[in-house]
Amino acid sequence: MPARQSDVDACPGALRLHAAADGPLARVRLPGGLLTGERLAVLASLAATYGDGHLELTSRANVQIRALREADPTVLAAHLHAAGLLPSETHETVRNIAAPPLADATLRGLVAGLDRALCADPALAALPGRFLFAVGKVPLTADVAAVPDGDAFTLHLAAHDTGLRIPANRVVEALLAAAHAFLTERARTASKAWRLHELPDGPNRVAAELGPSLMSAPSSAAVEDETSMIGLLPQPDGLVAVGALVPLGRLGGKALQLLTTARRLVFTTWRGVVVPDLTHEDARQWARALAEAGLPVDATSRWAGVTACAGRPGCAKSLADVRADADDTSAWSDGLPVHWIGCARGCGSPPGPHVRVEATPAGYAVTRQPGGETFTGDTAHAVAAARRN
Repeated sequence: MPARQSDVDACPGALRLHAAADGPLARVRLPGGLLTGERLAVLASLAATYGDGHLELTSRANVQIRALREADPTVLAAHLHAAGLLPSETHETVRNIAAPPLADATLRGLVAGLDRALCADPALAALPGRFLFAVGKVPLTADVAAVPDGDAFTLHLAAHDTGLRIPANRVVEALLAAAHAFLTERARTASKAWRLHELPDGPNRVAAELGPSLMSAPSSAAVEDETSMIGLLPQPDGLVAVGALVPLGRLGGKALQLLTTARRLVFTTWRGVVVPDLTHEDARQWARALAEAGLPVDATSRWAGVTACAGRPGCAKSLADVRADADDTSAWSDGLPVHWIGCARGCGSPPGPHVRVEATPAGYAVTRQPGGETFTGDTAHAVAAARRN
């Protein structure tokens, strides 16, 4: 990834709008990606009234509303607050909490408890907007995470397993203590770090603040991959969930309206959606309806593993309309995921191995990440070759 160009954390939020090329952009945090159909309907209404009619899913399972040229930020915030989507104005950009899409009741309860406690802690409003908590195994490198380990949890710091075991009733306390330790070390070293891994010896420093450390190598705990979260998904409680792809993370029209009828849904870090807690018959009906609405529920869809940044015309820095080019080019592959980007910043890039398709003044550069192995020739063929293991 290229070096950061600024030390200013201007991460967008619902109050701090981002001045994108297509108009102001609002990012609404959804801890754990959790949402109800009723709250999604509020977001859909705001997008239709003030934006471009679509919602955009992010790589942290949050939601963005674009092209808010006619929106009064005060009115927008009032609607979000009334819907329970803006519980704290002071902490709205730091409510970054990831969780597995099929998190059980215990994990969901911890996500909600962490969100409440985070918003109630005035000092933690100073966290950078990119600092990430996680509860459970997720395909992201969280700054502080509690990972299930038998009847307890282990504390991970920037993907390092500290060896510290935490009972479930102290998970929230431990995660917040780690966040406080990050801020303490950040101030002590006069660092401008946004993430724990950017702080010199960050994991060890924070672990030392918390108590004796048993630091080990970065964790390799297994997480669910995208293709395993598409289609009918059995839940441990005997119910069934349905996982669907949202092509290029852009949700609108019939698909958006359908999802507003769900009692509960979960947006995922690979820009998909899961409708959980269904009977077998309801799950089959939902799967048919999602597919008909343009949200694939088949792991062999050409959209499996394909993501993109906003590109033109939404981003002034982009050198191409990457979404249109991805649409024209993408084909199914069982290989590496591929991420299309409009410039070298690589916004939204997956954390693990993937194919990077970067727009340059001379056309698209196709490389395999990490490592940077280059593939040349026609873009479609280069991408296909790079995705093959």
